[in-house]
Amino acid sequence: MLVFTYSEARKKLAEVLDLAKENEVLIKRRNGEIFCLSEFRKESSPLNVSGLSFDVTTNDLVAAVREGRER
Repeated sequence: MLVFTYSEARKKLAEVLDLAKENEVLIKRRNGEIFCLSEFRKESSPLNVSGLSFDVTTNDLVAAVREGRER
């Protein structure tokens, strides 16, 4: 856990944010207040999957559907 004063954190904000990706960063104010900074990770849906690419034409799909209906 890394600790920065408010002034240090303000001067090195980009560096502090990069460090917060891996570790919790504490920022301490002069009056003694302490804040914890960490990366917010947005959870993605398990249904959010990447698509697949195939060389299938509309005619191929229509033919497959018709074939399936004939059975």
